[in-house]
This record gives sequence, structure tokens and C-alpha cells, in this order.
Amino acid sequence: MTAEVPIYDIVGVGFGPSNLALAIALAEHNMGPGEPVTAHFLERQPRFGWHRGMLIETATMQVSFLKDLVTLRNPTSEFSFLNYLHASGRLVDFINHKNLFPLRVEFHDYFEWAAAKVDDVVSYGTEVVSVRPVYDGSEVAYFDVEASDGSSLRARNLVMGTGLRPQLPEGVTAGDRIWHNSELLFRVESLRGSSPRRFVVVGAGQSAAEVAALLHDEFPRAEVCAVFARYGYSPADDSSFANRIFDPGAVDQFYRAGEPVKDRLMRYHGATNYSAVDIDLIDELYRRVYREKVLGVERLRLFNVSRPVEVTDTGTVTVESLTTGERTVLEADAVVYATGYRPADPTPLLGELGPRCLRDESGRLRVSRDYRIATELPLRGGIYLQGGTEHTHGITSSLLSNTAVRVGEILQSIVDRRVVAEPVGEYAISGR
Repeated sequence: MTAEVPIYDIVGVGFGPSNLALAIALAEHNMGPGEPVTAHFLERQPRFGWHRGMLIETATMQVSFLKDLVTLRNPTSEFSFLNYLHASGRLVDFINHKNLFPLRVEFHDYFEWAAAKVDDVVSYGTEVVSVRPVYDGSEVAYFDVEASDGSSLRARNLVMGTGLRPQLPEGVTAGDRIWHNSELLFRVESLRGSSPRRFVVVGAGQSAAEVAALLHDEFPRAEVCAVFARYGYSPADDSSFANRIFDPGAVDQFYRAGEPVKDRLMRYHGATNYSAVDIDLIDELYRRVYREKVLGVERLRLFNVSRPVEVTDTGTVTVESLTTGERTVLEADAVVYATGYRPADPTPLLGELGPRCLRDESGRLRVSRDYRIATELPLRGGIYLQGGTEHTHGITSSLLSNTAVRVGEILQSIVDRRVVAEPVGEYAISGR
């Protein structure tokens, strides 16, 4: 049996902010004089969404609005956050606000506004099931992408934007009373009216602090116990010089550095992004703790220099002090782990190509400067990563800070490496 399979220069796996930014870069490229680049993106969510479970109404972005989907690549783009504000009738209001950091819900609305402008190149509610290489002799000429709806696309290049996966500590299993902070708003909604008595929040970063503050607000009769190994919440280092680690040029410097230097840079500057909290939120939580001590009713309890050593499915948490070994047993209605995310491993989707992707001594994917995965087999096109490249490209490589520049580099790589001699016609015949 044969079927016509559409050929695209790019098939994007996932449609979060990174591949959305790539779709925009493609749209702008195709409006220019150069040869158009064709693309289609597959997204398993039914509509665009970015960390919806943490879209707390009062939470702000931790990056400047100028680090949007386009500005650092193309400051004149119609897809900028400023143009979104103008279209929304809030540009003057935002300027008067005198703030570089928009509300998180507002930035998400900006993403949705931008996604609606390029929705002709994305199929929502469609998950990539597998990728199969198509050979021309010993060379992989195309990638056949099989989707959950039974459709198939043929790609010259793949761009993997598979996002992040919530990370729970080893041995912890999610359940009705144990969940990751990524589910926060959905779980809070389900708890309304149930009069919870106690929450335990595990973690010391921005998300953990936001979760503690929101639960403390939303459930005024409940106790919120924050458990973390540090002495206190540590402020994010967002000083001007430290922030240069997020400059696009820092990616080049990091990529060229040797492994000892890379390790050192990650240790030096981890506080710019990991396990760090905005100072305003730290101050607010401290005010609450102090106020409650004055009033004699302590609902926000900090178990610092401590760790949970046992957590049961019923919500019983045993907290151990790291200094004294003293243990405290807490009966909780919910245990919330704000323990971060891990990049999704894209290689299981690649089928027989997965084991042929090259890795370093630590088992991490080898990635070229243009974000292509190195493989044993020769590829006519490339498999590009949007995320999971911190070990090669540094902290900023997969963050919003560098999204606009990164997608420009990926697109330029694809254009530069395009094979001149292409098959005649828009479709290839795939044997089934």
C-alpha cells in the first residue's frame, strides 16, 4: 500500500514557547526574498499552554519583557510583547507601571496571542508516536513522523521541543495527596470547600515560595509547613553583571569552554536561576511569619535545615532536622513537591535512531553549536534540540532569555545546510 506523505523542511515536535518562537521566525523568514522554509508542528495539548498550573495571578516573570519571543532576534517584529500590549490597549498603562517584569498570566496571554497568529502551522491534540528514518543509501535523507491521529509527515529536519517533565525525588510517587507544584492551581480548585487543615511544601526555590504564599492566602484556616534543607530562602542573583550569564554571547563562551570550566560556571551562577527566590517574595513571607509570631497563631511554619524522610500515601510526613536529627510527624491534606523539572529525553521517540545518537562520558547527548544532535549515521538534515542542552550550551541555552536568538540560529543552520537538489514535487511516496 502506498500513501502520499507531505514533505516539510521542518517538523517540530511540541509547540511550547520555543517552537512557537521558531514558527514566528519561519513566518518572518518566508516574508523575505529568500527561498521559503516549510514547516509543521505537532502538539499533544488541545491548545497552547505553558505551565498553566502555576499561572498564579500575582506572580511576575523573572525575565525582562524584552526577552520575549522575538525582540533579541528582530526588534522590529510585529510579534513583540510591546506590539501585543499595543493591540491589547495597555501599552501606555504598562509604560506607566515602570516595571520590566510583566505578570506571568499576562505573558502567557501574549504567548497565546502570538500562537494564534501562526496556528496554521500547528496541529494541536496530536502527539508524536514515533520517528522512522528514510535512507538514501547509507545516509538518512528524511524522517517519517508518525502521529497519534494516524497521520504521517516527512521531514528534512526535526526540531525537538519536548519541554520539561515535573521531577519528584526518588521513591516519591504522585497521588491524591502527593503532587508536584505544576498541578497547583488545578489541585487548589479541587480543594475549595473541603476545609484542609495542613499543607506541606517541599522545596526552597521560587516555585516553592510561591506555592507556600498562595496556599497560605487561599486557605486561611490551614497550616502551611515549608520544608527545605537550606537555612532560609535564598535570593536570586539578578544583579547586572551576574545577569550577563544569560547574554546570547555567553552561549558561545560556554560552548567553547572545557568541562572543568563549564562545571565551575554552573556552580558559580546556579543562584541566578535555581533554588532562588525573588527578594520581594522572601520579604513578604518573612513578614507573615513575624506577624503570626506576634499574634500567637503560627500558620506559616518553616522547617529549615530539614528534609522529609518518610511520606505516606495518606499524607503523613516525617520531617527530620539535619542538625539535630529530631523528627516531627505532620499529618497533611496535601504534600506539594516544588522540586523542579527535568528535560524530556527526546531519543525514545527517534526509534532506531535513538541508540545511534552520540553521548559523552556522562551519558549526555553530544550537541553541536547549532543545537544539532551528533549521530553515528550521516544525516542529510538534522535533529535539533530546543532544551536539554545546559551541559553543552550553558544555563541560558534553554531559557526564555535566549529563545529568540536560539531559534534564529537553528533556522539559519537549516537554511545554510539545505540540500540544493531536491526531489521533484511536494510529496514523496512512502511504502507501507
